[in-house]
Amino acid sequence: MPDATAQPAASRSHRLDALRGAAMLWMTAYHFSFDLNHFGWIQQNFYRDPFWTWQRCCIVSLFLFCAGGGQALALSGQQMAGRFWRRWAQVAACALAVSLSSRVMFPDSWISFGVLHGIAVMLVLLRFGLARLPDAVLVALAALAMVAPQLWASPFFDTRWTDWLGLVTHKPITEDYVPLLPWLAPLLAGFVVTRRWPALWKGRAPRALAWPGRWSLSYYMVHQPVLIGVLMAVQWLH
Repeated sequence: MPDATAQPAASRSHRLDALRGAAMLWMTAYHFSFDLNHFGWIQQNFYRDPFWTWQRCCIVSLFLFCAGGGQALALSGQQMAGRFWRRWAQVAACALAVSLSSRVMFPDSWISFGVLHGIAVMLVLLRFGLARLPDAVLVALAALAMVAPQLWASPFFDTRWTDWLGLVTHKPITEDYVPLLPWLAPLLAGFVVTRRWPALWKGRAPRALAWPGRWSLSYYMVHQPVLIGVLMAVQWLH
């Protein structure tokens, strides 16, 4: 998941960047397989096969964990609100671009609330409200976020205008869906872990992983067009 925190240089963690970079590379391999399936070069069920659905779950969880951790570092580094909002605007703009481009490529399953949309909303909730709560309360909220979709699902939320909360009775037909519930949980986990044990993220990390993790928003927006373009070129040459 893209780094939506824009941490000050003094508080930036190479280890957290490396963890995010590992998630980016895992995501790239996943999306490359998805694209191969889309072009008919392999036959896989990315929507039902646990081999793929669990990979997606782990990748998104890693992204959100890193986003929460990055926000904890940004706050400890006294990041100014203006810097936060500039970065947030970039994330929101990219979320809109994802919706528009997916509407063209997948008109029947376009992305109305994917990972960027989810992060944009979650970071506002965290920065201007949840971050003020004690760690124990945040852990309880994370646990509640995990079980809420099973406890309070309602047909009222089964529309594109309301499914962003996550209390749906069935998953909407979309290429990416990261609602607040239950996905707020890994973001809160990353925030709590980093706020309680900031030393975990101090020290050196592999540059090959830290670099894509630092430029993750740009990487995220570019990698799929590049992969699809390469596959289209190979398909055309054959």
